[in-house]
Amino acid sequence: MSDPETLLHGSVQVGDVLPELTVEVTPTTVVLGALASRDWRPMHHDHAFATERNGVADIFLNTPNQAAWFERFLTDWTGPRGRVGRMTFRMRDSVFPGDTMTFVGTVTATDVDSAGCGWVEVDVELRTAHDQRGDRVCSTCSARVALPTVSDDNPWSRTGDRWQP
Repeated sequence: MSDPETLLHGSVQVGDVLPELTVEVTPTTVVLGALASRDWRPMHHDHAFATERNGVADIFLNTPNQAAWFERFLTDWTGPRGRVGRMTFRMRDSVFPGDTMTFVGTVTATDVDSAGCGWVEVDVELRTAHDQRGDRVCSTCSARVALPTVSDDNPWSRTGDRWQP
């Protein structure tokens, strides 16, 4: 039985635009992300250290925090059976409290591998907006995401030779 929230591989086409995800960044967003990834470096929780010692505008999101937001963006789109196989991203600028993060993505390729797993390639941008800093593209991401090919397929059940991200 198909879950109505699950996106099937056959319903995705190159050029499809993913629904945007917009998030207001607060100091709590930054600090909790650093804590969750056990990143105790002060530039992610100490405003004075970040501004006076590092010379940046404020505390800022760490790498694992950004990775988690990219994964959330992708799995919000795919539903519970979408599975990220590979993801690479490049951080070009920092994300600070007071920024509004907007994730936008486009499907760039689809295929089914020799094991029958449906794959979708997606390019994502993390854009931020702020009154003083303006609008910026802070990070870019390329991801390969497995989607069910039929209603009873589940990429999360694939292992060994059946999982080739």
